[in-house]
Amino acid sequence: MLVIRDLVKVYPGPVPALQGINLEIPKGMFGLLGPNGAGKTTLMRILAGQLEATSGQVSLDGVDILSQPQTVWSQLGYLPQDFGFYPHLTGRKMLRYLLDLKGVRVPQGMDRLVDELLERVNLGYAAKRKVKGYSGGMRQRLGIAQAIAGNPRLMIVDEPTAGLDPEERLNFYRLLAELAEERTVLLSTHIVEDVSVLCPRFAVIRGGRLLARTTPRQARDPLQGRIFEGSVDLSQLEHISSTRQVTQSLLVEGKHRVRIYEPQERPPVGFQPVAPTLEDAYLLLVRADKLAAAHPQQPESESESGIRPAVGGGAS
Repeated sequence: MLVIRDLVKVYPGPVPALQGINLEIPKGMFGLLGPNGAGKTTLMRILAGQLEATSGQVSLDGVDILSQPQTVWSQLGYLPQDFGFYPHLTGRKMLRYLLDLKGVRVPQGMDRLVDELLERVNLGYAAKRKVKGYSGGMRQRLGIAQAIAGNPRLMIVDEPTAGLDPEERLNFYRLLAELAEERTVLLSTHIVEDVSVLCPRFAVIRGGRLLARTTPRQARDPLQGRIFEGSVDLSQLEHISSTRQVTQSLLVEGKHRVRIYEPQERPPVGFQPVAPTLEDAYLLLVRADKLAAAHPQQPESESESGIRPAVGGGAS
């Protein structure tokens, strides 16, 4: 189990990037969801040993990885948000180079391991193709191939599906789900769908603070019967946005399709009840935190269910 206690990171300025993060992450897939700039990448880099924490404790199966990061490097697989490749190298040569940098040594020989890893991530057919010809999804799978070398107990993947097309994203979901059966996989993302599809448990982080630890079902259930959807024209949209808690507003066939949270179950005329989504829950939670930050006299508390609806209107 990965245990994080009172983790703080303050950059010069001072700029607080992490403000006392506490998490217990068991085997399987665990999501870390939050907007860009929430502190997710800072947390990932600390866990990967690339950045020193200001204070706090982190342990993996009882081993302190902040004071002894070298003890877990061999048990860690890391796919950072920005992974650099040499475009002129083939997939096979690029992977071998990355494994050499990691210091991977195997008795059966490096060539055999490289081929096995490429097959594992479904890139065997493209092993001799130059990386510059790889799609975004193929590059991410190549990054995963280096991350799983050595069969790590902990894998950290930071924003792995950003920029992928729908088909590539689905393929990547399947690969991550398979990998999570054997180890702890910490998935950091700002894409709600990633968490909804993959993660039985997740946490929400914003402004370097933990807002909630929950499950997709626990996050959605309090919104049952309180999410409504309807179509409005442009002249109505501003009024709805200023008087109701809008979770989503999309333009569909020339009409604004709006989803609102109505705690009293009294929607405007023309709005119908719909099943709540994780995105509804997430957006309400983040908006509530923004309001709490704007009114610091109101006490804040971390939520186990993940729902602290915002007060007042405002479009997402």
